[in-house]
Amino acid sequence: MNRNIMDWPTFIGALLLLIIVAGPLIIVPDFGEDVVNAANTFVSKNLGVLYLLVGMILFVFLLYIAFSQYGRIVLGARGVKPEFNTLTWAAMLFAAGIGSSVLYWGTIEWAYYYTGPPFGMEAESDAAIEWATTYGIFHWGPIAWAIYCLPALPIAYFFYVRKRPVLKISEACRPVLKKYSDGPVGTIVDILFMFGLLGGAGTTMALATPLIAEGFRYFTGVEPNMVVNTVVLIIVTIIFAISSYSGLRKGIRILSDINLWLSFLLLGFIFIVGPTVFLSNTMFNSIGMLLDNFFRMSTWTEPFAGIGGFEETGFPESWTVFYWAWWLVYAPFVGLFVARISRGRTIREMIIGTLVYGTIGCVLYFGILGNFGLYLEMTGQYSVVDVLNNNGAPAAIIGTIAQLPGSMFFVGVFVILATIFLATTFDSGSYILASVTQKEIDDEPLRWNRLFWAFVLATPSLVLMYLGGLETLQTASIVAGFPLIFIMGMLIISFTRAIKEDMPKTFGSKYYIYRDEKE
Repeated sequence: MNRNIMDWPTFIGALLLLIIVAGPLIIVPDFGEDVVNAANTFVSKNLGVLYLLVGMILFVFLLYIAFSQYGRIVLGARGVKPEFNTLTWAAMLFAAGIGSSVLYWGTIEWAYYYTGPPFGMEAESDAAIEWATTYGIFHWGPIAWAIYCLPALPIAYFFYVRKRPVLKISEACRPVLKKYSDGPVGTIVDILFMFGLLGGAGTTMALATPLIAEGFRYFTGVEPNMVVNTVVLIIVTIIFAISSYSGLRKGIRILSDINLWLSFLLLGFIFIVGPTVFLSNTMFNSIGMLLDNFFRMSTWTEPFAGIGGFEETGFPESWTVFYWAWWLVYAPFVGLFVARISRGRTIREMIIGTLVYGTIGCVLYFGILGNFGLYLEMTGQYSVVDVLNNNGAPAAIIGTIAQLPGSMFFVGVFVILATIFLATTFDSGSYILASVTQKEIDDEPLRWNRLFWAFVLATPSLVLMYLGGLETLQTASIVAGFPLIFIMGMLIISFTRAIKEDMPKTFGSKYYIYRDEKE
């Protein structure tokens, strides 16, 4: 092994920061929870509007780039073909960006909005039902995928167009940081990205692990507890460690394809044998409400809360700000991954594909899984809300799937899908963490490096599971996502500067390869 290929300051710095933060949370969990909640209160109450503003800016910026002349630039040399076919490419970016979280929230999120609706509406009212079916699609829709896609622009541009063999956020920020990209400042930027990813990954896994454990309870009768959750976490970690060790074209690609077909099986079965007309009508209605209220939902901050008798619900901070922060935490990682798998595509294809395929996938999950649960609630066949309040979200989610014909089979499919979704997210994560801790990438990061970060990713998950509680998980994401706001700003400026510096007066420069629109 060539020791010079490793970026040891970034490698050691990220590991030390994780130990420094996670150590006290393990040793003094009550104090740690108080600190996380206090930091969240400060950020969400005082800076929540900043998250909303960033989301809207990124969405508009990406649409501008996609439909401008820059959108025609091919990510690669002349004549290069896409490395992966479109279906596999879409499956890989969706699985990496969403993971098992879409199974968790796609099934149950409507219930939180139904019992705690936005805009001061009465809980469990007719109006609350409509918004409950719409807000999940909004939170997992175009703005979420725009936040994910933004880092892919400068990263893919430098990697495939300028031929810089480095997959680092600091490298993508070079037009802003200049020579400081190679020094301590660049290292700090990369470490902040890695810390954000580790925090966000901990949130995802700490949500998904109890869900998988609840699925095991359905078959074995063993009640979920911290021991069971820890065993599940270890099993999942081993799965995605093996996949990460196998590499991009074998492990990650194969798991993503399996995910795609299992998703088609589960969602297709529910749609066909379930309340098909209700699911179709509700999904269509939700899309219409989203289009009609997109900007209102994107900018709602509950400004009059607590003033002049107006009730404070905390909805924007608890949900929209939380989600935008969560997407920000994952954005550099997903952006790095999307950039890595997009060789041979134009910038327009990468942007529009990410926004469209990502949003469609989420709409299908929320529109079919979520609305199936709502149908059970409204018809009295199964009270999702009661089970959620009395037994928790994992029990309500598995209970919803258990109402299907052939429930044993489909709960099994659901648990397998959750496990593989989680594995695909984290093997992609370990792949990218390994990439960031190397000075350059020759096709793929070193295998031992990928394997090391696969196991390190499990640490924040254990910490957050021991701290416990959905609120703590949400607050951890908001706090971890705050530094990423400034990194996203640097990425926008860096890409804009780089592309304007390189933009030739005529086509055919050494950098720019344009795809003929007629091809």
